[in-house]
Amino acid sequence: MEYEVILLNNAPEMLDRAARWFNAKWGIPYEAYFESMAESLKSDSGVPSWYVALFEGEIVGGVGVIENDFHNRPDLSPNVCALFVEKSYRGNGIAGKLLSRVCSDMSEKGTDTLYLLTDHDSFYERYGWSFLCFALDGEKQMSRMYVHKQ
Repeated sequence: MEYEVILLNNAPEMLDRAARWFNAKWGIPYEAYFESMAESLKSDSGVPSWYVALFEGEIVGGVGVIENDFHNRPDLSPNVCALFVEKSYRGNGIAGKLLSRVCSDMSEKGTDTLYLLTDHDSFYERYGWSFLCFALDGEKQMSRMYVHKQ
């Protein structure tokens, strides 16, 4: 399967479309995604950053990098967030490619340690992430915090 991972900084014309896609997947307001994506166009640090995976021109996956993913550990930053792959495209390595691209790009910008908050308990290990601790998420529930070091 041929798909392409795009850093939205390199495709600002896709911001509206990408913000709508992430909003539909996670229920976070469109405006929050669009604002973060617009901010990424001005960022030299790589935070925030947003990526989409395209297959035949359609968004089939995406991921972001933000300072804090709605948790109570601001010392664990930056955070990979909003990883999602359309159900019919899962099992094709898209999530792994998105995560690999994020880690590589952030390392090139001088950030070798990334964090990720999730409810999954084994998915991220296969991509080199390690469980670090539990953290309270924005809904006051404990979630798993993972770390990835280059």
